Amino acid sequence: MRIKTINVYQVSLIFNGRFPHSRSEGGYADNVICEVIEDGGAIKGYGECAPRLYVTGETPKSVFTDISTFVRKAAFPSRLEDVSQIRSFVEGISDGKTHNAAVCALETALLDALGKHQKKYLTAYFSNDYYVETIYYGSVIPLWDKEGTDRLCRQIQEMAIDRIKLKMGTDYFQNKAGVKIIRNVFNNGCDLKIDANGAWERKTAFDHIPLIQTSGIRVVEQPMMPRDPSFPDFARQVSTCGILLMADESICSFEEIGELMDQGYNMVNIRLSKCGGFHRSLKMIGQLRKNGIPFQIGCHLGESGVLSSAGRILSLLCKDAVYHDGSYDKFLLKENVTRKPVTFGRGGAAGALDGFGLGVDINALQLERLSKAFAGFTVP
Repeated sequence: MRIKTINVYQVSLIFNGRFPHSRSEGGYADNVICEVIEDGGAIKGYGECAPRLYVTGETPKSVFTDISTFVRKAAFPSRLEDVSQIRSFVEGISDGKTHNAAVCALETALLDALGKHQKKYLTAYFSNDYYVETIYYGSVIPLWDKEGTDRLCRQIQEMAIDRIKLKMGTDYFQNKAGVKIIRNVFNNGCDLKIDANGAWERKTAFDHIPLIQTSGIRVVEQPMMPRDPSFPDFARQVSTCGILLMADESICSFEEIGELMDQGYNMVNIRLSKCGGFHRSLKMIGQLRKNGIPFQIGCHLGESGVLSSAGRILSLLCKDAVYHDGSYDKFLLKENVTRKPVTFGRGGAAGALDGFGLGVDINALQLERLSKAFAGFTVP
């Protein structure tokens, strides 16, 4: 298969309402979708990333620049016949996190095209040692008021989902009220994580310790910014109760895993866009498994069906993940770029999608209409 054209779209995905967290107002997401087209146009592969400046330092503009650079490399697999070519190409890109979103979008698009060409679902290209047919997604509660939080909790309860992530901000009383509502609705019958997206400074973090220790919270995700000098003290106090401290923005690459224990974290959130796509994410997961460090497969706020379908595949390859977050586009997005949303059933249950590659069909007219910037490249 000869790859002839690469198209890159910056898409603005509008939400059904506001889904805020401490770093975002949560009304829309600016993501990047990469399209690779084989010579003749019969096969098109798609990948997506969610570049976030506060996560990997990337922006949609930097992703456009990186992809245009990557496709001009001599190692770019323009004549694509085997998945090993994609792996070698990704391994040849400089390490670290500064290109991870761009790598994710381009690698996924190449994998999708190869899967369609060879009539394979993407799980076929990776080890099945940890493969599972069904995973169970949890739900996320944004920074809403009491009424909205209560209403969403009851909707989640009706779906028989009992793994909950509560987004927290800097207002202690709002955070405490959110925990109380969850406990009242679920009658303590849920597995509760909290996520501050790095918003807490020392005083705010330490003020929350009694709430964390007495509310049945199992995991605290990224409470403070990476390398905050106060975090080790906070971690020591929280971990005495057996509560897991999960790194998100603090661990975005394989090279950063070595810093995990020094920082005080003992769990990692693996997200495809943050971690650089399939090969880089699975390399990180392999190292975490080797060291007995638990992990979850997470997602970015505002993923379209393209990145949701990729996250589904990574989750199916990781039966040992403690949690799975994602496939929210049916509930979150007003408009999607896939013809059908990627979603889950009762209890959060989900399995492989039907079809080859990622298993999703793209609505080309919708993709063009939702795009706010575009660039096309001819592969040398």
